[in-house]
Amino acid sequence: MGEWHSLTAKAAMERLVSKETGLTSEEAEKRLEQHGRNVLESGRKISVPKLLAEQFMSPLVLILIFAALVSLFFEKGIDAYLILAIILLNGIFGFVQNYNAERSIEALRKIGGQKALAYRDGLLVEVEAWRLVPGDVIYLHEGIKVPADCRFIEAEELNVDESVLTGESVPVQKTAAAFPEAASIPEMRNIAFMHTTITSGRGKAVVVGTGKGTEVGKIAGQLVAIEEGPTRFQQELEGMGKKIGLGILAIVGVIAATMLFLHDASPVEIFLTSISVAVAAVPEGLPAVVTLSLALATRKMLKKNSLVRKLSVVEELGSVEVICTDKTGTLTENSMTVQEILFGWKIFTVTCAGRSTEGEFVLQGKKIDPTELKPILLCGLACNDTIIENAGTEARFTGDPTEVALAVVALKGGIHAAEMKRVKTIPFTSSRKMMTVIIGAGGKKTSYSKGAPEVIVGSCTHILLNGKKAPFTDRAKKQVLAENGRMASGALRVLGFAQKEIAGKGNPEEGMVFLGLQGMIDPPRLEVKRALDTARQAGIRVIMLTGDNLETARAVAGRIGFTGKAIDARELSGAGEAEFGRVVLDFDVFARVSPEQKLEILRALRKKGLSVAMTGDGVNDAPALKQADVGIAMGIRGSDVAKEASDIVLLDDNFATIVETIRQGRGVFENIRKFVLYLLASNLAEVAIVFVASLTGRLAITPVQLLWVNLLTDGLPALALGADQPKAGIMATPPRKKSDGVISESTGKLLLLMSSVMSLIILAVFFLYLPRGIVLAQTMVFTCFVFYEFTKLVVIRRIDGLGMLTNKWLLLSLAGSIAVQLLLLYTPASGLFGVAALSLADLGVVVVGGAIAFAANSIGARLIMGKVTGAEARPT
Repeated sequence: MGEWHSLTAKAAMERLVSKETGLTSEEAEKRLEQHGRNVLESGRKISVPKLLAEQFMSPLVLILIFAALVSLFFEKGIDAYLILAIILLNGIFGFVQNYNAERSIEALRKIGGQKALAYRDGLLVEVEAWRLVPGDVIYLHEGIKVPADCRFIEAEELNVDESVLTGESVPVQKTAAAFPEAASIPEMRNIAFMHTTITSGRGKAVVVGTGKGTEVGKIAGQLVAIEEGPTRFQQELEGMGKKIGLGILAIVGVIAATMLFLHDASPVEIFLTSISVAVAAVPEGLPAVVTLSLALATRKMLKKNSLVRKLSVVEELGSVEVICTDKTGTLTENSMTVQEILFGWKIFTVTCAGRSTEGEFVLQGKKIDPTELKPILLCGLACNDTIIENAGTEARFTGDPTEVALAVVALKGGIHAAEMKRVKTIPFTSSRKMMTVIIGAGGKKTSYSKGAPEVIVGSCTHILLNGKKAPFTDRAKKQVLAENGRMASGALRVLGFAQKEIAGKGNPEEGMVFLGLQGMIDPPRLEVKRALDTARQAGIRVIMLTGDNLETARAVAGRIGFTGKAIDARELSGAGEAEFGRVVLDFDVFARVSPEQKLEILRALRKKGLSVAMTGDGVNDAPALKQADVGIAMGIRGSDVAKEASDIVLLDDNFATIVETIRQGRGVFENIRKFVLYLLASNLAEVAIVFVASLTGRLAITPVQLLWVNLLTDGLPALALGADQPKAGIMATPPRKKSDGVISESTGKLLLLMSSVMSLIILAVFFLYLPRGIVLAQTMVFTCFVFYEFTKLVVIRRIDGLGMLTNKWLLLSLAGSIAVQLLLLYTPASGLFGVAALSLADLGVVVVGGAIAFAANSIGARLIMGKVTGAEARPT
């Protein structure tokens, strides 16, 4: 921010070569050319061709494209068109999803289209906010967004909501006085920051920073500079593709040498066999199934109030180890609520948080009639500038959050001010620390005051006890102030209340009757504590980051259930990398956190090898949201910048929804692992069969038949596996380690088992039928692959203790695959796929082979599962 807050208003004006009547239009234009527009950096523009091209650059897709081109050149059949069609559809689908995600940087340009009231040529005129320059003098009033960083030169009862920048829910009262140079952003009470909101009052200020020179601009600049890397799952898929590619090259080399030197095959035959190997080795359906499964998962999450903006992040949710969360509006309601009242030496608690006018007043565990509290509730409502619309259960409130809280608690108690007429107002000032109104009702005048407890206590000579005035002794005053200290230590913001019946011309703020205290807080969400417990049971650490002071942060954290240590982040300003890294592992609550420190904390955690999710709603959260493994923004209270920088937007702003989202993410990864296992078992078997058959100079299955198996008869059941719900107890296990890949040791053994059993049985069938003709032998191989799907599924379902009847989509896909296969065999479509009709005896052979495969897989799976621990046996 520079040193503007430490200068007097006069010194700031002199340094900017400006005056209270503002700049001339000519000077403003010169400065606009010098400083540039008052807009945020837009960053790089979205490149549609680049995004589209990225969808076709993975190793798996490149192998398929090569195979399609070779097939198109040599065979002129439908193989190439089938391959290219699936590549194109998958690419378009992925492009649409990623295009939406990349719009996050574009959104930064849309934020600054507002107007501003500026003094130009001595006149107050409306100008486009982007035309503001340093030295402009602007007029600020209740309800407007601050258009640039500016230093107040006048401030009348002016309060600013800075939660979008600092995370603090209580508006900050502004002044024109100077502050120490070492002051932090929340302490710069003479500065109004871009995109904060004036909640009350009015004032004049001189612009000291525009565009990227503002605090918000600096955050936006960090956001633009952040480069996002691939998720762990994307890296695993890419690595798998490279391994498959190298494997294909090795196998094709052996096959080519064998066919050329042992069977004297022609180049065309060698190429066609190579295509078969490539098609067999590549799980063509995998990119499509992964994409569609993630898309289906996003639909499930949307029903749970989680809007996923980036498909690839769904799987990453399941491996989150740390959640860094902002306090205000995420863990709390972002709405001040009266929770405790001291009246007549009794302490009352108030139920129901937020702006609901429903609730109960409780004394020593028993519900009481709130009319007992009428004097103090009426005082809070009378001494109040809140605008109330529809004063019922659906009431809407506009005004200062503290005054809104007082209005809400009064309505809860059935108090209304319809017959009260305000005669005079003595406004609150930072020096007086109290506000007084004089109300006329029933021919009488009464003054009502609220303010800092010590000030209100000092203005009183009596106290209201049992409906009667009693002397307010020094001892009693000390007791009240002690209660004030107790309430404040629990993170409550405490106000004192007093009244006085006015007779004559006496001072309405002297000789008052003390009514009591009201303590309010931005309360934790009711469901947050349980959600935090669930997260911890799942092995997920939660860190609270807030702009509040250390005492408030510690108190709120204790209410929610944080038991770890708390620290003022300003103590870390000079810490080295090693010390900083130690602190982020040792402390769970960070107070007075600046936007830059949030990003530093995130980076320190990631350097420790941890997978980190960041939640938040303010502009100050945006850089960390962008760089986190999973960025989660609040949909209701969240700023546009935060939403567009995030991967997921919570539509209900409910922290508990995060836990459900992580549960769904874990389920998605397990489903992905299951269908990867399912698909690769077929691919390994296909490669082995094509390889062994090629050694004899034969092609066991044609490329088009392989495509049919890989894309449809294997692809549909694989997609159905993605519809499995997360299993019970999935949140009772720790996040998967980074060393745990899609294929673990135990699932690797199962993969080899299933592919080996399938290869041996189908090869036996192929060579059994080869003497009766290559077409019939290929048809038998083709049909065996389709009918043997269930043998793989039984093993995969058994891993999670699931039966075949628990997923109706899986049963439908299996029945559909078999039905379509029979249509291919016994309709004119058989010509397209080069198959022959099979007799009942031939189908009987297929069934017998399937029964053998089923028995072998079941026995082998039981042996493998028995040799590993339960944790290893599960695909987690």
